[in-house]
Amino acid sequence: MTTVKAFASPSATGDLVSTTIERREVGAHDILIDIKFAGICHSDIHTVRGDWGPQQYPLVPGHEIAGIVTEVGSAVTKHAVGDRVGVGCMVNSCRECVNCLKGEEQYCLKGNVGTYGAVDRDGSITQGGYSTHVVVTEDFVVRIPEGIDLDVAAPLLCAGITTFSPLHHWGAGEGKKVAVVGLGGLGHMAVKIAAAMGAEVTVLSQSLKKQEDGLRLGAQHYYATSEPETFEKLAGSFDLIINTVSASIDISSYLQLLSLDGALVNVGAPAEPLPVNAFALIGGRRSFAGSMIGGIRETQEMLDFCAEHKIGAEIEVIAADKINEAYERVLASDVRYRFVIDTATL
Repeated sequence: MTTVKAFASPSATGDLVSTTIERREVGAHDILIDIKFAGICHSDIHTVRGDWGPQQYPLVPGHEIAGIVTEVGSAVTKHAVGDRVGVGCMVNSCRECVNCLKGEEQYCLKGNVGTYGAVDRDGSITQGGYSTHVVVTEDFVVRIPEGIDLDVAAPLLCAGITTFSPLHHWGAGEGKKVAVVGLGGLGHMAVKIAAAMGAEVTVLSQSLKKQEDGLRLGAQHYYATSEPETFEKLAGSFDLIINTVSASIDISSYLQLLSLDGALVNVGAPAEPLPVNAFALIGGRRSFAGSMIGGIRETQEMLDFCAEHKIGAEIEVIAADKINEAYERVLASDVRYRFVIDTATL
């Protein structure tokens, strides 16, 4: 076991604090990563505060990890010392079920092993990327291509793949009209990626205060959902809507914005249920769906796509002692658009 520095939540209500944690020894198929940057995702806050269920504390969050390989196990073939790599929202799965064999490990029928707050293969609770080092099996580590700096790459490991996967699966591209609900950590990546895919992109945000940003990031249109005429004007307009908001919204109203056979895909994960009026679905053969991150193969495809199109997250790099302040700012929607921890400050 190796002792490393970290920032952990001691309880569902306490501030995160500086601490040390133990990392397992590097096994035959493991790699040791010197973490350089770790993104702060809204789901980190939901998890450590118990919004999605009780946790075991102390808990080190962080599933947007970018760093450098410093040691490899004797049987490792996919990565080498010095490689630029990333780790996202999961660090293992059963690898045997039909979904894992399809490369959709995020939907493992036995449950994937989350990067933090999950039971690891040795029975311990996984600890995440707000730390200086992590040991991960090579199959759940992806290559960060040259051309993407590690700090702007870190959020791609969650925010990037969470939006790339549904855009890819539902065929965003030339001739498609895509709307993105919310321009935050997820939403800004959805805009960038959908625009790079060739779709006509519209941002649907509560107000117009981020309109300039939305257009700069690649959207052609921007509307305020607080204005009732928005829903009248845009009725039946979109082939695909990606809802990135982790709060309750009137899903049925947004479904009315879809054209025939359109799909509204939820990637935000509010703690409350989202009621749906059946008539909003059946009137236009519309679909209301969900999507959760992406498999390892698709995550690599996303990183390669982002490198090709020179896409990185819009970030604000912070020192570790600003994590608690950053949490409050995320909850207040006061970040454009992702906080990234410089782990050298741990």
